[in-house]
Amino acid sequence: FEILAINKSRIYVHKAITILNEKGKNYASETIGYDKIEKIISFSAYVYDAQGELIKKLKNNEVVDRSAFDGISLFTDNRVKSFDLSQNTYPYTIEFEYETEMKYLYSIPSFIFYTDDEVSIQTKTYEVIYPMALKPRYKLNLVDEPKRELIGDSEKLIWKAEKFVPEKFESYSSGRLIPSVILAPNEFEYDGYKGSMKTWTDLGKWQNTLNEGRGILNDATKQKVKEIVKNYSTVELKAKALYEYLQSKTRYVSIQRGIGGFQPFEASLVDQTSYGDCKALSNYMVSLLKEAGIKSYYTLIYGGRTDRPVPKDFPIDYFNHIVVSVPNGRDTLWMECTSQTTPFGYMGKFTGDRWALMITEEGGKLVKTPIPKTEQNVQLQKANVSLDKLGNAKAKVSTSYSGLQYENNGLDFKINSQVDDQKKWLQETISIPSFEVGAFSFINKKDKVPTAIVNVELVLNRFAAVSGKRIFLTPNIMNRSTHIPPKVENRKNPIYQKSSFIDIDSITYTIPEDIYPEFIPTPTKISNQYGEYESFVKFDQGKLLYVRKLKMKPGEFPASTYNEMVDFYKSINKADNTKLVFLSKT
Repeated sequence: FEILAINKSRIYVHKAITILNEKGKNYASETIGYDKIEKIISFSAYVYDAQGELIKKLKNNEVVDRSAFDGISLFTDNRVKSFDLSQNTYPYTIEFEYETEMKYLYSIPSFIFYTDDEVSIQTKTYEVIYPMALKPRYKLNLVDEPKRELIGDSEKLIWKAEKFVPEKFESYSSGRLIPSVILAPNEFEYDGYKGSMKTWTDLGKWQNTLNEGRGILNDATKQKVKEIVKNYSTVELKAKALYEYLQSKTRYVSIQRGIGGFQPFEASLVDQTSYGDCKALSNYMVSLLKEAGIKSYYTLIYGGRTDRPVPKDFPIDYFNHIVVSVPNGRDTLWMECTSQTTPFGYMGKFTGDRWALMITEEGGKLVKTPIPKTEQNVQLQKANVSLDKLGNAKAKVSTSYSGLQYENNGLDFKINSQVDDQKKWLQETISIPSFEVGAFSFINKKDKVPTAIVNVELVLNRFAAVSGKRIFLTPNIMNRSTHIPPKVENRKNPIYQKSSFIDIDSITYTIPEDIYPEFIPTPTKISNQYGEYESFVKFDQGKLLYVRKLKMKPGEFPASTYNEMVDFYKSINKADNTKLVFLSKT
């Protein structure tokens, strides 16, 4: 990577990868992006056989040039060139090199030693060249200081790894364990907008420059805001009313064009068209709140099911999404403006429990987003099951999903879907070998910690196994644990468990009069640092009650306790699959 000027940089990549078998086939292809401010200068690729003889050279007609359409963007000027030179005879070596030039200096590629633990490294080198006046910053993670070389008025940083065999990835581990270097410029320019990211404050000031003058609303909308909030007395109630107005009026459409990747469309345009991307919709929400006399902030965040770490001591744009934050005394109210269904104030798996950059009047300020606590992530299931002597059953099940459980299996998207989509969701998520879905309903409670209630009637043919006079029944009807972590010898890394929830199942079985229990298991109780589990069965006057409770605790645990975690899951799995035995009197 070479810094040429405050508004110009270049990347040169040269790779040679030997592919030993079909599992490495994906390494025979490459995709390179470009747009109006990033162009591809050169692009070539070659294939060599096992003896090192050249067998193929990439031809122009083998390069696919297409729009980088992601399926959701209305406008984008991003394009990609790609090729695939995979061969059927192994081993073979792919060599390719390309050079791109950017009319900006905003980001510098990170150097990650490896992303695949099945690929060894013969040699890997990363060089960063820059004029001393534009010296970048860097932060090391499990990597030594670089070698330095002076080239006239410029300096080169060199990181090199040789004969390097990656450590095997371990489940429940942190990505911070992979050697890496992150880099960032101090001063930069992007599409004509100069800025600094020496501090979070500076980066926020740059964003303020981009947002300036883009929050103007027309008179009709200003009057609409006054009407919406006139009957509410608190900041929270006013903000909630305006957020729900935004949800009803607008829809999300991604728009990526040059500086438009950072700069929102004007609020007036969103008002007129009723659509926008996360930047435009969040800017519009801030404008609505401002008109209501409520101070709110455009806030940069990383959106994704897995968080991206944000080192607080190293300012850089780690973010890919925008939300809105509203200070409210000791509390902060949060709004996800791209969703038409997300409850007001809710930050779940996509944006919860991570650092975000609040763009205040003074500049950027790092803030932590909330996430529901373990006690709020509850799945409460109640069922009534009528069993006959042939092992068939009918069930009425009511399940409430709160907090992060609300997002389980895409329920947060299905809660307002069409009936056919909801029925398909039931068919895909109910883990019973054979069943038919009868009447059902979905109820959405859009609180700050949201709850969805799903009621369903099921026909369960051959639910219990019949053998002579005996009937075998697994009482845990819909919530059996199947996951067991893989066995690992000599675990090296600490264990990170993000699961944080409580499941409570209560199932009442109505048993025919001439059937009685021959075997009922003793209660099970398991408790350790990873979680707590309890289940028991009670039988009384033709009614059988099965109760199961599971609480999973989040945290970081020593590597030495890995087998304890495996045993915990194994014990749950065994308890969940315990069978009852009934005997027929006739």
